[in-house]
Amino acid sequence: MNTIAKKKGTTRLKKVLRGIAVMIGAFITAYGLESILIPNNVSDGGVTGLSIVGSQLIGLPLGLLIAILNLPFIFLGYKQIGRSFAIYSVIGIASLAISTSLMHHIPTIIQGDTLLVTVIGGIIIGFGMGLALRNGGALDGIDMLAVLLARKLPFGTSDLILFLNLFVFIIVSTVFGLKGAFMSGIAYFIASKVIHTVEEGLSGSKTFKIITTQPELMVETIRDRLGRSATYNVVEGGYTNEQFKEITCIINRLEDSKMKEIIYEIDKHAFVTVYDVAEVKGGTFKKRNVH
Repeated sequence: MNTIAKKKGTTRLKKVLRGIAVMIGAFITAYGLESILIPNNVSDGGVTGLSIVGSQLIGLPLGLLIAILNLPFIFLGYKQIGRSFAIYSVIGIASLAISTSLMHHIPTIIQGDTLLVTVIGGIIIGFGMGLALRNGGALDGIDMLAVLLARKLPFGTSDLILFLNLFVFIIVSTVFGLKGAFMSGIAYFIASKVIHTVEEGLSGSKTFKIITTQPELMVETIRDRLGRSATYNVVEGGYTNEQFKEITCIINRLEDSKMKEIIYEIDKHAFVTVYDVAEVKGGTFKKRNVH
């Protein structure tokens, strides 16, 4: 019973910490909006961008519009992704709405410099949104809509996000002008790249698939110099019908150059394909020293 109670306690603590991380992400995003983007007539994409435009046109508080416009998307997230995601998204969006209201009159840290506004603003809001997504919540509902539409239409999720945001930036141009819309688009692009980095982590992982004439030596060297294990798949050439041992090995992104060096040393004519890996769990995969 004590073990079960400890596990439940640990699970609750993890959930609380994730909720706090989502709130911190919302706070950082609000700071980027109120201290950099909005004072320089630059918007964000998605529902937040529409809320900024609505706030400028109608005069309602930005936080109130963020909360109202995201409500249908939270319901959508609950139906399509799950209760946990919806709860963390409620925490994140509520925190973002409150934070923007509290920070509405904070001093602007960058004024007028187009390059700095788009780059620094995009990095800050991207970091905040990425932190929220990494911990199971979302601060903007347009991504949920894109996921749903991708199931109904013959387009990818990323294509639909871009398509939906084009309409957002057209609306932004009616308030902030064409220059403001272009700056908003650049800031959003930078933010999306930062979100991706924060979600996956700076290190990340890669899968190497290697077909070589010396598979045993290759695996032994990888194990000796990188401390990584590997698996074999027997594959057959489509024209020659010759069988090969295809090596599959997952490494830390920091070990990428060392892996390529090993492959080149053993068999410079080896056939190699490399894939990005979003997440690795289980087994014996750990960070190791490169030597």
